[in-house]
Amino acid sequence: AARGLRRGRMALSWSLRGFAAGPQTHFGFQTVTEEERREKINRVFESVAKKYDVMNDSMTLGIHRLWKDVLVRTMNPSPGTLLLDVAGGTGDIAFRFINYVRAVRERQLQRKLKHHQNLSWQEIADSYQEDRSPLGDSQVVVCDINKEMLKVGKEKAQDLGYSEGLSWVLGNAEELPFDDDKFDVYTIAFGIRNVTRIDLALQEAYRVLKPGGRFLCLEFSQVTNPLLSRLYDLYSFQVIPVLGEVIAGDWKSYQYLVESIRQFPPQEELKEMIEDAGFFKVDYRNLNSGIVAIHSGFKL
Repeated sequence: AARGLRRGRMALSWSLRGFAAGPQTHFGFQTVTEEERREKINRVFESVAKKYDVMNDSMTLGIHRLWKDVLVRTMNPSPGTLLLDVAGGTGDIAFRFINYVRAVRERQLQRKLKHHQNLSWQEIADSYQEDRSPLGDSQVVVCDINKEMLKVGKEKAQDLGYSEGLSWVLGNAEELPFDDDKFDVYTIAFGIRNVTRIDLALQEAYRVLKPGGRFLCLEFSQVTNPLLSRLYDLYSFQVIPVLGEVIAGDWKSYQYLVESIRQFPPQEELKEMIEDAGFFKVDYRNLNSGIVAIHSGFKL
């Protein structure tokens, strides 16, 4: 009886410890507390930041660039669009957004000049100079929780000559440092699966978007083709961690990234979560048989 009582006390003690440690979640295939997960993920991205672009190209054979192009074409931003790109520390979406808006703006200016055939050369030149702003008041704010990822993004922006219409903010997707109803578009590319509380991140996305604003998420998802799924699993678990070790000297971080993809909600489940956050007209588009998916929703 005494032994049973001691066991009961030990079980109660362990359960209380688990309660005190906070809600349980996952880090890859490990079970951890939410706070432990945040700390571990922060360390992962501090570790991979400098090799992040090289590893993305290696792991996806460069296809991630096409996926990001599709995301920006789906967004179809116009001059004047205010974009918040969350978990976008290395700037991939921000730079594409700027390039896209510049191209749209240039086409608008060319069309405007064609309609002024009867003006004098001086009047045309003056008109062209007045409207020459390459982004037409568009802005992109890159928000990332990891300082190292932001540092890499800022260095890339400087090297590539991006400065106008671009700003960088250190912030948590679950508690964004922005006012309500501020942005026209919210994007998160390959970042939401690393958020500890996806429901909170979605609520924050809804909060900071203007009425009529659009939510866009690009993320690894569930492969729909059974044969491709088996090949993808083999590549993910047998090849990607090896690439991580060879290229970045970091097996564990890339093992986590592979595991995090398998733990992430499939397309329909994520769609329901986005709807639960308040978004309307939620749908998704699978790319490459669901290796990645683009989810879209609107704040009405």
